[in-house]
Amino acid sequence: MKILKKISTALLATAVAAGLGSVALADGHAKKTNLRIQTHYAPETPSGKLAAEYIDDIQTMSNGEITVEMFYSSSVVKSVETFDAAATGILDCDMTGGGYQTGKNPAFQFVGDIMGGYDTPYQQLSWLYYGGGLADAQKLYNKFDMELIGWWVYGQESFASTRPIASTADLKDWKFRSPPGMETKIFEKLGAKPIVMDFTEIFTALESGIIDGADASTLANNVGLGLYDIAKYANFPGFHSMPSDHLACNKAVFDAMPAHHQRIMKVAMQALALKTALTFQVKNAEAAADLRKKGVTLSSWSPEEMQKFRDAAQATWPEFATTPEAKALVDSHIKYLTQLGLVKQ
Repeated sequence: MKILKKISTALLATAVAAGLGSVALADGHAKKTNLRIQTHYAPETPSGKLAAEYIDDIQTMSNGEITVEMFYSSSVVKSVETFDAAATGILDCDMTGGGYQTGKNPAFQFVGDIMGGYDTPYQQLSWLYYGGGLADAQKLYNKFDMELIGWWVYGQESFASTRPIASTADLKDWKFRSPPGMETKIFEKLGAKPIVMDFTEIFTALESGIIDGADASTLANNVGLGLYDIAKYANFPGFHSMPSDHLACNKAVFDAMPAHHQRIMKVAMQALALKTALTFQVKNAEAAADLRKKGVTLSSWSPEEMQKFRDAAQATWPEFATTPEAKALVDSHIKYLTQLGLVKQ
């Protein structure tokens, strides 16, 4: 009996030790990733809510190994400073967009807003993942000590206008609010008169007649801004601008993460991209139906008119391809757009 008792005690001790060893091993391999991420979107907006879904996805899929302190509405630093804040360690990741960084390198224009390139978010995303875009873009981000995790693209933006805007002919002497940069050059080629002004000044400028129209955002967002209370003309679907929001993280932080954490973050971005494109496809369609009922004229541009705009855009892209990174991205886009039949060589 004593022998059996000793054997039982020894077996129990071994089992307990083995159990403790498993716990220690699990703890040893459960490396934690703690991230501080800032987005320019407010938490109550559709994009803010989608960003929150992404955070929930990566935390849940990692079984809590990834934790995120999320900052909305650019609450830590200004939107344009988020990239630098992540690169220097004030934050870990930037969830705004590459377009804010064109002052660093004009190549960011072609990962931020290509202007007149792709028809749909799905085409633009396909360039990134299947057209060689990610490799070229990653070189650009790595140059600034950042890692591009992925894109989320909400779709084509639409104009708001106080006069018809159904073709390139309607753009002659059309005064409209434009963001700075490449867009002003493209529309000047088409006879328009772009006026760079702050986003917050659009409504008053339309109301007072300082401008005839505005490039603000998507159809649904323009409705939210009240632009169609004044401007009774719009184009839908849009064609000229389809900004890409990004998630980019400090490269040293990202490289130190376990491989499965890296994979979770990148695959979850693909899910976010799909959900974003689908969400705004529905919201824009709903907005279009409602605007038509209210007497707003929505113009759909013909393929021939779309090509005129693309020709003007294509003629402008080389003007901004003034660095090796920008030239590589422009060449990559043109090659892929030609394959899709959206650019004629």
